[in-house]
Amino acid sequence: MQITDLPFGITDWSAVPAERKPGLAGWAEWRVRQFGTIRVRLLTYSPGYVSDHWCTKGHILFCVSGELSTQLEDGRVFVLKPGMSYQVADNAEPHRSSTAAGATLFVVD
Repeated sequence: MQITDLPFGITDWSAVPAERKPGLAGWAEWRVRQFGTIRVRLLTYSPGYVSDHWCTKGHILFCVSGELSTQLEDGRVFVLKPGMSYQVADNAEPHRSSTAAGATLFVVD
């Protein structure tokens, strides 16, 4: 990732409008800032959330709170707890997320 033409700035995530998106079960609340080609998101997943798609977008994802299960299309499952992260490239390994108790995530893509 190359970050250019981005002056120092602060984001008050509580002031960023939230968009609620349904999953197969539960919902995801997205707060999004766009900085040129870089998208930064604070995501809140409801308890019982299950993603409605296989994602092929690359991300760097940090688990702020809760617990996140990420399944890869090949069947492997990884569990992130607070303080853990994952990274995956665009079109590398399709993945989808779910959470039993809910989770808050910080994502850069």
